[in-house]
Amino acid sequence: MCRLALKTANEPFSPHEVLEAMEAMKEGYDGSGLGLLLRGMVFEDFIYNPRFPILSGVAENKQAWKRLDAFMEQRGYELKYDHKFHMDRVHMNGKDRYRYFLRAYRMPDTYQGGTIEQWEPELMATRLALRKDGEQNGGDLSVFSFWPDVAMIKEVGWPLQVGKLLSLHDGQIKSRVCMAQGRQNTNYGINLYACHPFFLQGISTMTNGENTAFVPIRDWLLGQSFEGYMGYQSDSEVFTHILHYTLKQLKLPLEAYKHVITPLSIDELDRHPQGDFLKGLRNVCKRLIIDGPNAVIGTLPDETCLLVMDHKKLRPSTVGGREGMWAIASEMCGVDAMIPDRDPNLDFQPMREHTVIIPPDRKEMKIWSQFDQFPLSLAA
Repeated sequence: MCRLALKTANEPFSPHEVLEAMEAMKEGYDGSGLGLLLRGMVFEDFIYNPRFPILSGVAENKQAWKRLDAFMEQRGYELKYDHKFHMDRVHMNGKDRYRYFLRAYRMPDTYQGGTIEQWEPELMATRLALRKDGEQNGGDLSVFSFWPDVAMIKEVGWPLQVGKLLSLHDGQIKSRVCMAQGRQNTNYGINLYACHPFFLQGISTMTNGENTAFVPIRDWLLGQSFEGYMGYQSDSEVFTHILHYTLKQLKLPLEAYKHVITPLSIDELDRHPQGDFLKGLRNVCKRLIIDGPNAVIGTLPDETCLLVMDHKKLRPSTVGGREGMWAIASEMCGVDAMIPDRDPNLDFQPMREHTVIIPPDRKEMKIWSQFDQFPLSLAA
């Protein structure tokens, strides 16, 4: 098992608040990896413009750092901000890495004036090219995300230990959304890319559980000939890619994600008001049906947050909060740590048919059931 924590708030907050929630759930992971995703960025020493995509990763040595600089310059990117972590290396666990980086860039001239939709292929291609460069050089360069208003941090170690290493408590960086996963290594090697959350074109998820249907799902995704469906150092990365496929390729609303990964039975669909459509969706996407147990937490580019779980419901998760501030965690104590001043009587633990959605306005959580109809835009 692993442990997950997400906080979303109208006012930017320190990632250290989420690390403290991870500490409250520390019995559920083994220190083999921590991943953080921050969305809605605020920097202490830089007025950030969301038109500048942020490149996040780790350079193991000076040679990798120089290759990174040369590659970005050759591709036409102009460095606007290079975040310097206040390193406290006494907390380093294992390998001493040369640079953890969050770097904001101005897009190349040919993309000026374009929309994020027009940028998406270029941002993904740049990230994957840098990842390939690192892999071809002994793994000396890891790149986790390249996207406007998003930063990712991954490291092997215990959450608070990593937080102290990078001085994440000092207010240098804040965000309106922060996702964190403490990993318990079960099936794969200890690898920075295996740390959740995972990221693809603005979409990110993290998972507590084990996806026993991983191999057929992975093979199906690899067969789609989409460059971003790759990696798979963790069996949970497919959840991000399935969400991407649902939203970007099928162009379905978020509610459809649950019908793809855990469709209702044929008997249930016979009684569903949109049963004919959902039977067709189930048939087309049958290779993407998961076999848990899994709890999946995610975020979208507009800062929407979500929680779903599979039919086995053996990996619990709780949602709680108040207007303007919400939290999702594997355990109630994690929600308590992030939002202690909420009414806990209003906390919600989803059942197998639910998708919990926190909209960008954060006024309330929305609980959607697979037995409900889709939005009218889909029904049409």
